[in-house]
Amino acid sequence: MQEQSNYNEESIKTLDWQEHIRRRPGMYIGKLGDGSQADDGIYVLLKEVFDNSIDEFMMGNGKKIEVKVSDEEVSIRDYGRGIPLGKLIDVASKMNTGAKYDSKVFKKSVGLNGVGIKAVNALSESFVIRSIREGEVKKISFSAGVIQSEEKVAHTEENNGTHVVFKPDLSIFKTYHYISDYIASMMKNYTFLNAGLTIEFNGERYHSRNGLLDLLHETMDSDPIYPVIHLKGEDIEVALSHGNQYGEDYYSFVNGQHTTQGGTHLQVFKEIVVKTVRDFYKKDFDASDIRASIIAAVSIKVEEPVFESQTKTKLGSKDIAPGGPSVRNFVSSFVQTELDNYLHKNQETADVLLRRIQESERERKAISGIKKLAKQRAKKASLHNKKLRDCRIHFDTKHERKSESSIFITEGDSASGSITKSRNVSTQAVFSLRGKPLNSYGLTKKVVYENEEFNLLQAALNIEEGLDDLRYNKVIIATDADVDGMHIRLLLLTFFLQFFPELIKKGHIYIFQTPLFRVRNKRKTYYCYSEEERLAAVKKVGANAEITRFKGLGEISPDEFSVFIGSEIRLEPVTLHKGDSIKKILEFYMGKNTPERQEFIIDNLYVEKDEV
Repeated sequence: MQEQSNYNEESIKTLDWQEHIRRRPGMYIGKLGDGSQADDGIYVLLKEVFDNSIDEFMMGNGKKIEVKVSDEEVSIRDYGRGIPLGKLIDVASKMNTGAKYDSKVFKKSVGLNGVGIKAVNALSESFVIRSIREGEVKKISFSAGVIQSEEKVAHTEENNGTHVVFKPDLSIFKTYHYISDYIASMMKNYTFLNAGLTIEFNGERYHSRNGLLDLLHETMDSDPIYPVIHLKGEDIEVALSHGNQYGEDYYSFVNGQHTTQGGTHLQVFKEIVVKTVRDFYKKDFDASDIRASIIAAVSIKVEEPVFESQTKTKLGSKDIAPGGPSVRNFVSSFVQTELDNYLHKNQETADVLLRRIQESERERKAISGIKKLAKQRAKKASLHNKKLRDCRIHFDTKHERKSESSIFITEGDSASGSITKSRNVSTQAVFSLRGKPLNSYGLTKKVVYENEEFNLLQAALNIEEGLDDLRYNKVIIATDADVDGMHIRLLLLTFFLQFFPELIKKGHIYIFQTPLFRVRNKRKTYYCYSEEERLAAVKKVGANAEITRFKGLGEISPDEFSVFIGSEIRLEPVTLHKGDSIKKILEFYMGKNTPERQEFIIDNLYVEKDEV
């Protein structure tokens, strides 16, 4: 008989605010992560502090914000009004304390509940906040939310503003690293949404004059087929165009916050664009043909916004303001009126858009029969479980842990078998390729349905209709660290870039890093991912070191794999940089052999030392 624990007055505990945040960080910043994803906790910490500076700018105070990230330390300095010195300690360390409850001071703020900066404080091993206000400065230092020192108010010649420097706590985040590309993208989005604001990030200057128009020109890797339609109203801004790429690409924002998971405003926007286009041409086009190859951004401002989590990635508000119109009516009324007016006034754009829709319609109908057969093939393969070893998380009715889900794309039975045996069956799936995939460069989407491997991979990811129903948050390419493995990696990246570029743009594709060496003796084992790590491990182990060079994933046992795909997993995100053209990248690496590519290969030729 199981012994029952005593339930009495001593069982009821009240945690200090710092301890509650540190015990339950997910309630405040979402998943912790290690910095490999743009929504990992360390970036949320940065945003929570930065959003306060943005709110100052939105209220007309301070036109510059300085951000520095080095050695895992973050520094953010704005030139707003500065926090009232007598309330500095409360703002930094008392829950539900802030000025944003007063809508006259912060009418359309990002953060409203007075929690964000306290979470940063509690989850940082070092948190220093300074406020400069009217020739006076006050500084307070914390560690894990506990005051370490408080300096008296002093005279200063510095300009007004707030300066926060913090370092995330390693006891909470374990291992982490900031990826500059993620932060740079975040900073650029802030400038697009706050025309006139200057942000300096690690010496780089970001500034925008034209808002979302600049955002679209920044993110498009080739010219749109018609000039970007840029519509602005009170508390709403929209920009959209079409390109020649596959897929749909959307950016949505609320009060300057990048709502990466969308929400009411984005859903309404997508619906009303379809309705407006149908009404304008007086034709019942399929929604997928209207939205094919679209790139669009929508930004709205809401009083007292309601987000579906503290990380503010999805809008849940129903109304624009208390007593005001609904978000649905507000967005649909503006877009329908302004987009219809634009198309009537710009006949050339309307003609180009019509041709693009008709082109998409022809392609869709041309492969409709193939798609039906391909879906039947994918369903049959799924029933017999030939390709996909799925994870259990998809059987959860609410999909509450979807952000934790991942899928390894492997080649060969030995590699997929080892990963399958050592994976976390709740959150990690495995898809096994049969040989090298087809080089899909220059082919149409018809090949996705004609080629069995591509068709089954698309079905496994559930991305035929876009990313809304993507089944895995992380799509991990896991191939051998040799020439053949690199080739398979390139062929898969070509497939994604060619037909599903939004998977890469939205940060879902990763390269699985496996160790190159195992260095061990009878007492200790080290797994090394580079020559430098191998040399360091040999020094630690000593003269009796046994060194193994892993040639492929199939050589690594399931027991060892459990180390690499658990909490210590190393993933390299696949990102696109400013100026990267998908068309040019694919043409250079996967097109016809050219003298330029031959020269590139020769210049980057690498021969491993143990093969010489």
